[in-house]
Amino acid sequence: MKNHFRGSLALILATVIWGSAFVAQSVGMDLIGPFTFQSVRCILAVAFLVIVLWISNPKGFFSSWRNPKLWKAGVPCGIALFAASGLQQMGMVYTDAGKAGFLTAMYIVLVPILGLFLKKKPPKTAFFSVILAVAGLYLLSCVGVTSINVGDFLLIGCALAFAVQITLVDRLSQDLNGMQLNCVQCMVNAVLSIITMFLFEDPKIGPIVDCWLPLCYTGILSLGVAYTLQIVGQQYLEPTAASLIMSLESVFAVLTGWLILHETLSPAEAAGCVLVFIAIILSQIPEKIFKLKK
Repeated sequence: MKNHFRGSLALILATVIWGSAFVAQSVGMDLIGPFTFQSVRCILAVAFLVIVLWISNPKGFFSSWRNPKLWKAGVPCGIALFAASGLQQMGMVYTDAGKAGFLTAMYIVLVPILGLFLKKKPPKTAFFSVILAVAGLYLLSCVGVTSINVGDFLLIGCALAFAVQITLVDRLSQDLNGMQLNCVQCMVNAVLSIITMFLFEDPKIGPIVDCWLPLCYTGILSLGVAYTLQIVGQQYLEPTAASLIMSLESVFAVLTGWLILHETLSPAEAAGCVLVFIAIILSQIPEKIFKLKK
């Protein structure tokens, strides 16, 4: 129970950071291309994580990277994260932030489906929680939306890639240092993003410098800190329950806009927040509580 609480707390802290970083991502997209943004923030994340790892373990720093399990886990997780974050950045060029948040969070539906293919059946209560969460996220992000565009399809692909990344973390991260594993996946993400940046974009120093604040926030906090918290949290939680907690990202994105930017919170959005919170609470209740004693 103690470890379960630690995992849940780590994921909730991650979603607070991700939710507030949504605004920074939108601002950054107005200044530089999606893969330029992704490349620089990955480099910042790797630099931050390497420094922290060095400070925390200077004597064993170099030897700790020789663990083959670390690279066997980090490389596929990094590829999945590159696909997810890249598709998200491109999708946000065409789609408003609310709908982007909803479509991205559809990994809460895809994670238990992937689990079934991998013969890992989620708790029965998880399916009811997923339905509640989808309804809440729709009220939160998509009331009044009537059209679809290419960005929506990119974000559906993003949700699938995030579902794969969440599943890989669940299967491969056990007994590994969460911060070190995140550093490896960010390295892979950085390399792939840099290659894609030079293939499809024309990066310039001036706009990158102008974008320093969104890049630092999304690089150090979102990638560096929050994704480490994700790995640590998932080491203690079943993947469907973990994905439901991570869907709080959309709730915190709306609440951040309400608290900091003084945006209006409509009745539908408020109801959506309540439904998502109820879904998260239900997903954390042990299934045996709902069973009648014989």
